Amino acid sequence: MKLAYDGSNYHGWQRQSNALAVQEVVEHAIFKLTGENVVVQGCSRTDAGVHAREYVLSFGLELPINCKGLQMGLNSWLPDDISVIGCEEAAEGFHARYHCKGKEYEYIVHNSRIKNPFYRNTALRYSCAIDADLLDKASQDFVGEHDFKAFCSTACDKEITVRTIRSFSVRREGDLVIFTVSGNGFLYNMVRIMVGTLLFINEGKIAADAIPSIIASKDRKKAGKTVPPQGLYLNKVYYDEDLID
Repeated sequence: MKLAYDGSNYHGWQRQSNALAVQEVVEHAIFKLTGENVVVQGCSRTDAGVHAREYVLSFGLELPINCKGLQMGLNSWLPDDISVIGCEEAAEGFHARYHCKGKEYEYIVHNSRIKNPFYRNTALRYSCAIDADLLDKASQDFVGEHDFKAFCSTACDKEITVRTIRSFSVRREGDLVIFTVSGNGFLYNMVRIMVGTLLFINEGKIAADAIPSIIASKDRKKAGKTVPPQGLYLNKVYYDEDLID
């Protein structure tokens, strides 16, 4: 099943004991529709305030209900900030997380001195002029297989921090500057730190050619800030490596 959601009102995807998460809301809607208590398996964790244009999850049901009925029924129970945008039967044993081959994220910056209330929870407002061409060129240094230890939160619990970035681009669309990155996997806060590093390059706090040396250092302190969550979107999820950009 594919979801789209506005993460503004949720403490990320994964069920929490002390805060409302998207997983809990989806599982509750499934129960309301089918009467079955299920645990859905998500393709990824997302932080509080992060959004998804395409989030994949998997689960099994005893009820003989077709995909169209499931999609329409769940959308009648889900709040307006979560929508089932696709549904299909999967092969036995399919797992949304473990069979995932890659993801694409976007980070949106509202590059303006004037605030826009419609971007309050959907983009980062950044008043300094952004040289999108400069940052697009610098972002190419992320592409390839690298140890991204310098670009993950100190709270990251992964022993292996090597990931492959397949593509990275920075483009301007009016007052919006859009950072798009795809890869075979991402560490905790990795995209937000990569974007923060590029913004530090824009501000002259980090040299434009410094990304390779930061990667080599494996030192989080040498990279840029972790930008806020509201500008981040899980854009696509890949289950075929050949489709990854």
